[in-house]
Amino acid sequence: MIELEGVPELVDPVMVAAFEGWNDAGDAASTAVAHLDREWKGEVFAALDAEDYYDFQVNRPTVFVEAGVRKITWPTTRLSVIRVGGDKPRDLVLVRGIEPSMRWRSFCNELLGFAHELGVELVVVLGALLGDTPHTRPVPVSGTTSDADLARRMDLEETRYEGPTGIVGILQEACTHAGVPAVSLWAAVPHYVSQPPNPKATLALLNRLEDLIGVRIPLGELPEDARAWQVGVDQLAAEDSEVAEYVQSLEEARDTAELPEASGEAIAREFERYLRRRDGSGPGGTGGPGGHATADGTDGAPGTPGTPHLRDSPGGRSRPPRPPRPPKASGDDEESSED
Repeated sequence: MIELEGVPELVDPVMVAAFEGWNDAGDAASTAVAHLDREWKGEVFAALDAEDYYDFQVNRPTVFVEAGVRKITWPTTRLSVIRVGGDKPRDLVLVRGIEPSMRWRSFCNELLGFAHELGVELVVVLGALLGDTPHTRPVPVSGTTSDADLARRMDLEETRYEGPTGIVGILQEACTHAGVPAVSLWAAVPHYVSQPPNPKATLALLNRLEDLIGVRIPLGELPEDARAWQVGVDQLAAEDSEVAEYVQSLEEARDTAELPEASGEAIAREFERYLRRRDGSGPGGTGGPGGHATADGTDGAPGTPGTPHLRDSPGGRSRPPRPPRPPKASGDDEESSED
């Protein structure tokens, strides 16, 4: 039974959720929700029972000392509420946790129980995946939904993705079946610089969320962090001519797709193509430890073929590894983005 004592009556509440793990390349999505919680000083009112959903050999608890007393923090999912002021105040219910290890349907039903009790009008789930996108260009953020009417009203894509999915996709479908409007926002993180943090992708998600729900989000130092991140990656990429050449090829593909004379359909095809292009990382997509969702549903674990990442050089400085040669563009790829 869900007890919500002490939670005030909410105004036009929207639930915003993100989960660490396979759906969270560069920690971009979970960092976005953490930013909202920090900037608006969210108050935690509920936490799911960790015993029900987590394998503690996969997501281990941590021990800390507070006032001389040893305590344990268990990996779980917590809910907090924040009130956004302004001309049209509304409340946000923030869901922040780790992708569960088991009992996903029960997990989603419990979150939907909270949503129902709180009168949530819309669920927005944030995610990030690895894609063939250059770090020098704006971060692509796709908004998808399984609701055709919602897609038309909010200018979103109606999802057509088929393949392995994570808790983001499962929660969105659970919302749809329960009659709760739900949207997923996905940021594409460059696969050749996949480790967290990625403030540029986090910023892009927050900007898209701001447009979607009509609230002004305080960005704090995120814009400056995003600029510093790009400068740092520029410097690292410049140290390897093959990486620089590869980034240039991604830039050219992106810019060609966004030429003014290009049709909307061509832009959409290019967007879907680079999000879903197979990168040779092998079949499957089980989302093992350390991996992240890629556009084609495979497990882009750091160090696996097709998902190069920054690593330490003998001199102690990080640098991008030599990437695979970029494949030739194909105009007949029938691929779509993750939902």
